Parts: sequence; C-alpha cells; structure tokens
Amino acid sequence: MQDPKNKLVLALSGIILLLVAVLFASCASSYQHKAARQKEMSARFDLEEKLSKISQQDAGLEQRLKTAEKELEAEKAALDNTKKALMQEQLISQSLKEELEKVTRQKESLEAQLAAANAAKPVKR
Repeated sequence: MQDPKNKLVLALSGIILLLVAVLFASCASSYQHKAARQKEMSARFDLEEKLSKISQQDAGLEQRLKTAEKELEAEKAALDNTKKALMQEQLISQSLKEELEKVTRQKESLEAQLAAANAAKPVKR
C-alpha cells in the first residue's frame, strides 16, 4: 500500500510543481502585460498633453491670425482712401495746370496786344 501512496504523492507533487511553474509563468506574463499597459497609458497621457498644448497654441495662433486679418483689412481700407485722395489731388493738380496754361496764354496774348498797341502809338517827348 505504501507503494501506491508514494506514487500518488509523487504524482501529486509533480502536478503541484507543474501548477507552481504555470503560476509563476502566469504571474510573469501578467507583470509584462501590466508593464506594457502602464507604458501605453504613459505614452497616451504624454500624447494627450502634447495635443492639449498644440490645441492651445492653435487657438492662440488663430486669434492672432484673426487680429492680423482685421488689421490688414483696415490697412487696405486706409490705402484705398489714400489712393482716392491722391487721385483727387492729381485731378485737381491737372486742372490747375490747365487753368495756369490758359491764364498764361491769355497773359501772353494781352502782352502781345499791349506791345502792338504801344508800337502803334507815337512816342511823345
């Protein structure tokens, strides 16, 4: 009877050793999975932080872009107004030049008439 009991004890001991080995392998695998999960969670957290920072920077850049676009529109409007004023000044200048030429021609005509009138008059002494 001892012999079957010894065989049973040996068989159970072998099964227990096998189960302990499986237990340690399972624990090691679980630890590796946990470490990989922690690493992935850490990487996700870092990426979320970077995404948050980029989103904030993007919002700031969009605000600066809107401000710059408004300033550009204001500058364009000012430039258009300046161009219109310059065009008016050029038209006024052209008109004044034409008026000056007209007056100059009239003056020359009057001077010619005066010179002719003076030449036609006898000189008194």
